[in-house]
Amino acid sequence: MSWTSHHKRGEILRGVVAVIDERRDGLLPMDLPGVTETFADELDLLAALQLRWHTRLSGRIETELAGQPMDLEDAVVRAWHSAADDLPGIRTVLDRYHAPPVGQPVDEAMATALAKSQAKEHLTLAVMAGRGAFADTECVRLGSMIEARARAEYVPAVEVVERGPFAGLVDMFRAVRSAA
Repeated sequence: MSWTSHHKRGEILRGVVAVIDERRDGLLPMDLPGVTETFADELDLLAALQLRWHTRLSGRIETELAGQPMDLEDAVVRAWHSAADDLPGIRTVLDRYHAPPVGQPVDEAMATALAKSQAKEHLTLAVMAGRGAFADTECVRLGSMIEARARAEYVPAVEVVERGPFAGLVDMFRAVRSAA
């Protein structure tokens, strides 16, 4: 993938995220300009959104754990809540398309991909909460319980953060420097 196509893909994905945050209907916006030219199919777009979710969740977990909390599981649950507040549209899409009985994957390939991704997320939640090791098969079940707790205790943020166009890292650093 060339730099231009990578940059275009990121730009289209940012547009998708903005639209799904606004719509909150859980549907993949395949109708947006550039989506079908950039992403091979619904699974390709869903995989990109899933990666964005996992990246944000992992970052939030690291941030929570950096404070050296006494209760690791509480920190992981707070991180899940923060990630869900940051990416409400993505969370809604992932929930809609997840495996039955809750969701509606469009085909077996999507159902399989989502199941694998969910198992990896559950494994990460359990390990980061100090409930086991990556080689421990019990961690997937424990992580599922942590996610269930996070969902049960989750109260969405009232305010939806408005996203402007992404200016790039250099412009972001300039803005921070000028604000100081």
